Amino acid sequence: MKKIALALIGMVATGAISCSKSDTVDKGGTDFNTLKNTFITDFVNKTAITGYNDLAQRSATFNDKVTIFKGAPTEENLAAAKQAWRDMRSTWEQCEGFLFGPVEDDNLDPGMDTWPVDRVQLDSVISSSNPLEITDIQGLALSLRGYHPIEYILWGADGKRKAADINAREMKYITSLTLDLKNVCQQLSSSWIPSGGDYGSKLLTAGNGGILYHKKQDVYTAVVSAMASICEEVGNNKMKEPFDQRDGMKVESPFSGNSLTDFKNNLIGAYNVYTGNFLGNKGVGLDQVVAAKNTSLDKDLQEKFQAAINSFNAITVPYEVAIGSQRTQCAQVMTAINELQGVLNTQLKKFVVDNITD
Repeated sequence: MKKIALALIGMVATGAISCSKSDTVDKGGTDFNTLKNTFITDFVNKTAITGYNDLAQRSATFNDKVTIFKGAPTEENLAAAKQAWRDMRSTWEQCEGFLFGPVEDDNLDPGMDTWPVDRVQLDSVISSSNPLEITDIQGLALSLRGYHPIEYILWGADGKRKAADINAREMKYITSLTLDLKNVCQQLSSSWIPSGGDYGSKLLTAGNGGILYHKKQDVYTAVVSAMASICEEVGNNKMKEPFDQRDGMKVESPFSGNSLTDFKNNLIGAYNVYTGNFLGNKGVGLDQVVAAKNTSLDKDLQEKFQAAINSFNAITVPYEVAIGSQRTQCAQVMTAINELQGVLNTQLKKFVVDNITD
């Protein structure tokens, strides 16, 4: 998700809206304390660990498909490699809905998802005498590693590359890139589990002698901030910069035409965190915690999430084309995302401060 040479844009500034007494309702039979604690447990085990495990598995599948393609560079095998890239990308973009922890602390995100591709530098590396082994790949600039150089080689600058168009140097480069990406994803997956970095335990011990998260409120704040941040990233970065400059090469995944899917999956990932239903693994979501105290806030968030996600349906061409031909629809999507971000940054953060006090 790292954008080259881009300063972070400030969060949407809107006034915090206090809940009236009539808005604050404890649902009959709901144990708020149990919901509050179970959300953290389920977020760790059913969202973060499960999501990153799925990413690691998909990265291994993608690496296998590229290896098969290298051994038999047919159109069928190229298509299989492209689909595996899209499948892996889908999970990754949804995981960006909770982009905190080792993925940021250990600088793993930039090694996977820096964009846009520096095509001049990339072509220069391919034509150089660099051996392009995995150790060489790891020493390259971040924009020459990860998803997007792979995307460029698989699809080509015009998105129409054929299997026969990929030369031996490009094939060497992409096989090392893919193995490198697989290793990073496996490192990320391992970082959350007890047998690895055990980052999950840092959340699970919050409020009970936790070192990093002293209070449960700290965990909630990290989760909500990550949800708001991905809205900021999509609405005011991934979409707005190429829109303002009418430059399709500044779009995140321009060669595959996958950018709109990327954007939508970012928001779906944040929504799945909110509802506790990540990649089909259902647990207690923030929605249940919020609804137990404030049904109107939950209703507003549900509606704004759906409005933002569904707004993408109005764009009927790849985003790099839409910034020229469907500007009204693009602007409407950004508005819907910014409205969602505003509620996350104000009402939901206030809810956390007011209700998650331990």
